[in-house]
Amino acid sequence: MFTDARGKKIVFIAHCILNQNAISDGTADFPGTDEAIVGRLLKAGVGIVQLPCPELNCLGLDRGDPEGATSPVIEENTRIRGAMGETAPARILAGLVERVVFEVEQYTKHGFNILGLVGINRSPSCGVDTTSRCNQEEPGRGVFMEALRTAFADHGLHVDMIGVKAAQKEEALKRLESLLS
Repeated sequence: MFTDARGKKIVFIAHCILNQNAISDGTADFPGTDEAIVGRLLKAGVGIVQLPCPELNCLGLDRGDPEGATSPVIEENTRIRGAMGETAPARILAGLVERVVFEVEQYTKHGFNILGLVGINRSPSCGVDTTSRCNQEEPGRGVFMEALRTAFADHGLHVDMIGVKAAQKEEALKRLESLLS
């Protein structure tokens, strides 16, 4: 099965690496795409799977004042992290996690090599090594990456996760190489 030209190597990447238009206002580093990361993946000949943007799916594009986000949790953490914990966004997030787990399981079941997942450090949702709380970067995972890590473990899946920052291009590419080699 699958004996055609496909290389059977896959990398999952945070939505905003391919589409900066989806992220919070004031945080874009590129007009559209992080060309360095995407270019390196294209050069490596791997399949690129764009993760869903959890914040866009759960809170909408204008996340300045998430509708219905009235929990005191929001005051204790960042707006976005707190809003993602509200009932409706949390339910949507769980569905996004299920979708990604299904895709990883399908690729794995059919002999594809999941090289890893690339998240965006400092993001309250997609941070892998660092996230943000109260507008400060700190060690830890974003809510989506933590939910994925837990779900992968629950399903017996091993997916290497790295976090990158667009502002640290050389370091980002070095970290990406760790997945590709």
